[in-house]
Amino acid sequence: MRHILLGASAIALAVACSPAEEPSSTTAPQVDADGIVDYNFDDSFRQHLETLSSDEFEGRAPGTKGEELTINYIADHMQSLGIKSFTNDRYTQTVPLVRINPTKVTNMSLQHNGETSTFEYGTDMTAWTKRMVDHVDVQNSEMVFVGYGIVAPEFGWNDYEGLDVEGKTVVMFVNDPGYATQDESLFNGNAMTYYGRWTYKYEEAARQGATAAIIIHETGPAGYGWGVVAGGSPAKFTMKTDNNNMHLVPVEGWMTGDAANALFQNVGLTLEEAHALALSDNFAPVSLETTASLSIENEFSFVDTYNIVGYIEGSKYPEEHIIYTAHWDHLGVHEETGEIFNGAQDNANGTAAIMSIAERFAKGPQPERSVVFAFVGAEERGLLGSAWYAENPLLPLEKTVAGINIDMMYAHGPTRDFVVVGWNNSDIQDYLAPYVEAQNRYLTPETNPEAGIFYRSDHFSLAKKGVPVLYGKGGVDHFLLGREYGQAQASEFLANRYHKVADKYDPNWDLRGNHQDTWLFYRLGEELANSRAWPRWAEGNEFEALRLESEDQRK
Repeated sequence: MRHILLGASAIALAVACSPAEEPSSTTAPQVDADGIVDYNFDDSFRQHLETLSSDEFEGRAPGTKGEELTINYIADHMQSLGIKSFTNDRYTQTVPLVRINPTKVTNMSLQHNGETSTFEYGTDMTAWTKRMVDHVDVQNSEMVFVGYGIVAPEFGWNDYEGLDVEGKTVVMFVNDPGYATQDESLFNGNAMTYYGRWTYKYEEAARQGATAAIIIHETGPAGYGWGVVAGGSPAKFTMKTDNNNMHLVPVEGWMTGDAANALFQNVGLTLEEAHALALSDNFAPVSLETTASLSIENEFSFVDTYNIVGYIEGSKYPEEHIIYTAHWDHLGVHEETGEIFNGAQDNANGTAAIMSIAERFAKGPQPERSVVFAFVGAEERGLLGSAWYAENPLLPLEKTVAGINIDMMYAHGPTRDFVVVGWNNSDIQDYLAPYVEAQNRYLTPETNPEAGIFYRSDHFSLAKKGVPVLYGKGGVDHFLLGREYGQAQASEFLANRYHKVADKYDPNWDLRGNHQDTWLFYRLGEELANSRAWPRWAEGNEFEALRLESEDQRK
């Protein structure tokens, strides 16, 4: 990749050449003594970050005092700026949630040729339901191997072809054929597509009418060990729906690779041979000549959380809009120790960034298109706030120009690299590139696309509805101290502070990198809000076809 270093004067040129109204002097680039371009976005960013991640906010968990404080803090800020609300003076959109706690899950009983065997819950398999029912009972359900469990017309792939799965338990591999083969011409090669995510596989099994969907766990393609699957909380949060989630597959679950190997042996296959079969051109679903039985008992609790959504109305095209998203929630207070999960980097800094961006838009010229600021809740529970917004948008998604998501910016100082998560998924990064280069920085793809991180933050809820989105952040190539230093800082955060009580605000943090990134997000949104551009998904992307269905509504 060619790294073009342009400097501060080029930012002024890039902004001036954009279709936006002529910017005020406050948008002119600043350079500090270390040569860091755009080292300061505003003076309130640090204050917002410190406040939101303070002990007073108790970790910002849904349904707590910390949530109430967060709502009021953000709402008061937007109200003071004259930012409009779609709903009320607190800018809230109610997100109804249900917590489904399995009080009892039996082992999985298997029948093959008149013989009974057992997969032990937690050791060999795990299972749950997201249906709002007291009891799920699966009895003698035929188990069928469906390869990767994928139906992807754009890739000419249908693992369910010719199969009626009603009443059956489908068994499938995690990830997708591109990762398995490392063939760049197959799916997206090493980079995971949504078809590789476990969430997709359960959704597809539900569409097909299966009784249960069990994914085979392998550490490489999953991106995490069995302990992550088996050791997590059995309780699941989901959105409360009018049909009590009866559209979902009755039983979702995982099994270990060893358990799957034993299952495949019932039909004379090994796990490795099953992999080869799933990748073959003539794959057809395989009955495993085994039936499965298990039962689940549930208890429920209900809680409402909230998205906090404000907007600046466009002067010419008010329905057309750019939407900024950041999740305000974190993990709250440790139930046993009482320690607070402050969530400074995850995601008080992203929330602070959008608060600062909203202020700059509010104090600047009115954009031609509307700009929406969506502080979404329950991200830590499974992207539920953004999913609710995507199902219940406050402006039509067909008129959403682009989504810009800010989640977990590193606080280790300015970096030369800006990492795009979901490299070349759309042409949004092409709009961003001149602003990145003008900061003497370069765009780069994520280093582990096989992990599917693109599908694990709030922008994805919009992507699933066809909206082109950007998710990116400063990387590890530290502007002054080099890549080794930056990598060590990022690794230390992920190992010792991510989703731990140690993710606390530090007044000594060098936030210049966060300020640079915030400028990028602002300038991208400002350009799109003052142009007739409509970013597009890359040809063949899994979300392109959905976007094209509403093409006639965008002129």
